[in-house]
Amino acid sequence: MSEKKELDVNAMPPSATELRQEVIKREMEEQKKQEKARTVQEQKVADFAADFLKNQVGEADILAVRRLVAAAVQNGKFEAMVYSFSSDLCSDSGRAINSGDKSWPDTLQGKAKEFYERYQKFGKPQGFKLKAMIISFPGGMPGDVGFFLNWGSDPGN
Repeated sequence: MSEKKELDVNAMPPSATELRQEVIKREMEEQKKQEKARTVQEQKVADFAADFLKNQVGEADILAVRRLVAAAVQNGKFEAMVYSFSSDLCSDSGRAINSGDKSWPDTLQGKAKEFYERYQKFGKPQGFKLKAMIISFPGGMPGDVGFFLNWGSDPGN
């Protein structure tokens, strides 16, 4: 059992200045924590962008797509979002994708372009369809792009 610390009702309480300083100290600690988290997140975004633009689609990327498709099939779905990236990584910041322009593939760069080329080479001949959509709108502006692979029947096409 823990012992209860008895309150000395005759002791002077902390001063208003001490309480204000404690609040300020806690606020500063919280700001430091948030700043550190923001720095870590910014570094993750920078690392992703560097990888996205410089590296090629690797075996792990392809396996991730296959796992996402398999999971969707297991759940009775005919479509899965298989890749996402910031619209800032498109040459037009995602405008063509957002407006449904048929030339949206021309705006792709890095791994997104490579994924699209792989789709054209391997997926499309197998009957898959690929669509790109803006999936977030932070501040009302295009945020992330999602690539959706579809294997459902489409009587319209």
